[in-house]
Amino acid sequence: MSVLAAIAVLAILILVHELGHFIAARSQGIYANRFSLGFGPILLKYQGSETEYTIRAFPLGGFVGFPDDDPDSEIPPNDPNLLRNRPVLDRAIVISAGVIANLIFAYLMLALQLGIVGIPQEFQYQPGVLVKPVNEQSVAYQAGIREGDIILAINGQEVPLGKDATTLLTKEIQTHPNQEIDLKIQHETQQTNLKLTPKPGADGKGVVGVELVPNGKAIYRRPQNIIEILKVAANRFEELVVGTFQGFGQLITNFGKTVGQVSGPVKIVQIGAQLAASDSTNLFSFAAIISINLAIINILPLPALDGGQLAFLLIEGLFGKPLPNKIQEGVMQTGLVLLLGLGIFLIVKETSQLTSQLEWVQKLLQ
Repeated sequence: MSVLAAIAVLAILILVHELGHFIAARSQGIYANRFSLGFGPILLKYQGSETEYTIRAFPLGGFVGFPDDDPDSEIPPNDPNLLRNRPVLDRAIVISAGVIANLIFAYLMLALQLGIVGIPQEFQYQPGVLVKPVNEQSVAYQAGIREGDIILAINGQEVPLGKDATTLLTKEIQTHPNQEIDLKIQHETQQTNLKLTPKPGADGKGVVGVELVPNGKAIYRRPQNIIEILKVAANRFEELVVGTFQGFGQLITNFGKTVGQVSGPVKIVQIGAQLAASDSTNLFSFAAIISINLAIINILPLPALDGGQLAFLLIEGLFGKPLPNKIQEGVMQTGLVLLLGLGIFLIVKETSQLTSQLEWVQKLLQ
């Protein structure tokens, strides 16, 4: 059920994005003859007075269709309500509306979670530090550390209780490049000792390829009023947006180290399912984070994305005429092929990793 919940969240985010485009077009009187949630074979179809609404077999996608280039359309090519015949600003509103809708939805999800769960008041620390290997090639993963494990001690020194625990652990790892260190690990209900040797990083400090998170749980209180919920949600929203931009910045400036952390739909669904299994209210945060990422990815000035179309509109606004259709179509088709290729690569890569993990679990159970 948790996997279905994660897929449902992704489908809702895509629906919100496409609804943004659709509402922005229809509210300006611009024709939109198709609205689809998903790709592939049609499962359900409804023909409205102006628009055909469909639900298709693969929910991780969607589109809004315009009759501008539809050869079967009976609308005259010079009709002022065709998207291509509208001023640049009108078209920019339609194209950017999906991104705006995702950002608004993310903020509402954060506010809704705060209203249901409460306002974080304090963090109750527990022994150790939670760890998550960054990938299967990391030193930590190769040594046997898995996501959710807890490091209780390093080189015989107990990890202190509190917010300084991650600082101590990081310092010990960084100061022991090419030196074997001993870790006391708690994996689920069992404790064990592992030995690993940090590799020297670019700055010479030791790295093992893990993300460290303080171990514990947050204590919540009921919000005082709706104003407090909106203010706390706004602060959290700002943190997530800034953090997402920083993440994309690191991907560009430090591509070699961060590209392995890029996730496709299989990994995203897996993460969402894990969050839903631990606490269903986590799906609100999951929806907000993915919605913000979807918005920022779409606004990037890359072919086949909303940002790429906005870039074409910017050129048209600056020079008073659009780029030739052949150039626009060539750029968009190239970008679409690259994006589809990346999507297929991530799906195959993550499915194979998921399969290997399941095989490993089956061997343990034999």
